[in-house]
Amino acid sequence: MIGIRYSPMNLTEISSFLDGLDEPRIVMDAQYRILAANHAYRRDFSDGRPVVGRLCYEVSHHFTVPCDQAGESCPLRQSLASGQMERVLHLHHTKRGEEHVDVETVPVRDESGQIAFFVETMRVVRHASSQPAAQGLVGRSPAFARMLARVMRVAPSSAAVMLLGETGTGKELVAQAIHEASPRAEGPFVAVDCSGLTETLFESELFGYEKGAFTGATHRKLGLVEAASGGTLFLDEIGDLPPPLQVKLLRLLETGTYRRVGGIDTLRADFRLVSATHRDLAAMVKAETFRRDLYYRINTFPVHTPALRERAGDLPLLAESLLARVAPGRGLRLAPAALAHLAGLPFEGNIRELRNLLERASLLADGNEIEPRHLLDSESDLAPAPPPLAPLAGETWPTLEENERRYLAWALENHQGDRPALARRLGVSERTLFRKIREI
Repeated sequence: MIGIRYSPMNLTEISSFLDGLDEPRIVMDAQYRILAANHAYRRDFSDGRPVVGRLCYEVSHHFTVPCDQAGESCPLRQSLASGQMERVLHLHHTKRGEEHVDVETVPVRDESGQIAFFVETMRVVRHASSQPAAQGLVGRSPAFARMLARVMRVAPSSAAVMLLGETGTGKELVAQAIHEASPRAEGPFVAVDCSGLTETLFESELFGYEKGAFTGATHRKLGLVEAASGGTLFLDEIGDLPPPLQVKLLRLLETGTYRRVGGIDTLRADFRLVSATHRDLAAMVKAETFRRDLYYRINTFPVHTPALRERAGDLPLLAESLLARVAPGRGLRLAPAALAHLAGLPFEGNIRELRNLLERASLLADGNEIEPRHLLDSESDLAPAPPPLAPLAGETWPTLEENERRYLAWALENHQGDRPALARRLGVSERTLFRKIREI
């Protein structure tokens, strides 16, 4: 075990130095005790009470035990073990609520080389929200946090990033987050859909053309590579590029130069490359349908964008955020049964499918609450519901159980799909549906 001790004078000097820095920082001992905190930390993370003397995990997480005992990675414990700087992504309580925070912990050694204390820096991630948000990335599940941690690792660099994931997982939003967290954030973000580019269109769109280069070229046009100068070029669905275009792209990346169509001047490219695909590029390289040299050029830092089923815990948060985006100002909310219905869907189209479903539901809902019937695929999914049983003269009223049995018998007769799909349409779990069927 490394012995921990600190000099009061050194601690005072460090605390004074940290207080002049903009980023929130604290000094801690190995027992998680906060020894000093700068103004920025007190401003962003204090709950109005003094923080010095309190435990870091109590302030940041409202935990009663250290992070590593509560199922989270603990940068202090990791730094103590490695003797080096450690960095993790956490959800911390701030004055704005819980936020994603990039935490960096650095051990400080005394004259004898022993660790005296730790300096921890907190950087709030402004490019993703753990609360409902009107724009940008939203999530708090473990799968989302792993992706966001990699994004924050690579964003400050100039490395080429490859976003890998199924269609509809929000790869363009992730690319924008990388751009906004990079040194090129003040430059342009230019997106290119590679899936429909022909060879001629590829060159004219990416490289631009000179006046008179071909019939209809009545003026000079700047290409997207030139438009992205000083910023980020996002090549979406790069796996769809045919081999001849892969060669042209590889030459651009290797030489950093290009010429407009019909031009003779060699121009220098200045962009940060982020690519994305839903295809298995490694398998395509083996099948020789994607160039190996291009693959290694664009795949410096791969980031997996998780499917919606991998982050099921984010569904309520995503649904609330998307409702605010597709129907701003209406204050729409999901009925509990509607949320249960969504939770039972496979969402093969991921977040894009969820957005489309909620946008359609917002058009069908007249009030401010979306019900399961608003989420059906079409008006013909189910025949009109039968009227409830009404008592005849002299008869007693039917019970709710009788009406429910009649409704369920009607649903079974009119539904064309399997039982799990019926359960989703009715807004109940499969187990509840099967139990009720047995009771008929």
